[in-house]
Amino acid sequence: MDSAQCEIAVRFHAPPADLARFFTTFYRVEITVPEGMRVADALQPEWGNLRFFAGDLPESRSPEGDRIENADFVATGPSSGPLNFSVGSTRLWGIGLLPLGWTTFVGQSAHLAANRAFDGRKDAAFAPFVPLADDLDAEPVHERKEYERLVRFFRHEAPRHGREDPRIAAIHAMLLDDDFGDVAAMARRAGLTTRTLERLARRAFGFPPKLLLRRQRFMRSLARFMLDPDANWSGSIDGCYYDQSHFVRDCHRFLGMSPSDYAALDHPVMAGFVRERHRLYGSAVQTLDRPSAT
Repeated sequence: MDSAQCEIAVRFHAPPADLARFFTTFYRVEITVPEGMRVADALQPEWGNLRFFAGDLPESRSPEGDRIENADFVATGPSSGPLNFSVGSTRLWGIGLLPLGWTTFVGQSAHLAANRAFDGRKDAAFAPFVPLADDLDAEPVHERKEYERLVRFFRHEAPRHGREDPRIAAIHAMLLDDDFGDVAAMARRAGLTTRTLERLARRAFGFPPKLLLRRQRFMRSLARFMLDPDANWSGSIDGCYYDQSHFVRDCHRFLGMSPSDYAALDHPVMAGFVRERHRLYGSAVQTLDRPSAT
């Protein structure tokens, strides 16, 4: 199905100030396709997410090969590859978990969930969020009330795991600094040994710091391309790439295909989502969201 047959309506809600350090956004999405049809697309590399569906339920395949079907609550860990999905007309609430949000509210080491997808009703790590799956229907008329429900849940009901580690936000900020292309420099700035940085990155971010830096560089390029798909890739490539072949290798690593193959695909859900996210929220993809100060 092409983009012309898929309508997508997105509303982004910034978390309140006292929760902003934990989340990218809370977002409500409505996807409408012709009756009896389904739309297929792929999520790009991102942080962990909780998604609660009402309507047609998605079929999802994670980079690690998890296949999730008939689940109204789908949880995903941080990813470094595409999560393929198909869905019919549906509504959903999504919650983007920053690395500090993952360690605070999920508790499980992020590397155990990296590139994976879960039926949130069946996996013990996500059991605390099942009440949200029971309460949310993502109807437009309930949007304000359900946003307030999300805020109340994370303020007062969701269990928190241990003390917050300020090093997580510091490392996150460094990932968004274009000047950092070197793990040793990150470790020095954070006041950590390289080995400690590696352990903390796997626990909170899901991946070793070298891969995280590489993913950030690629996502800066991909976001530019998604915002202006009529432009060629050469105008989108991040300045930190040595040459175009360097970028092509990363495209295969993070999208599983060449830049030209990706450009030739239709992106009926993600194209509209990325443009609306940038227009309404100022950031095209969640991996480029800056961590908020406590």
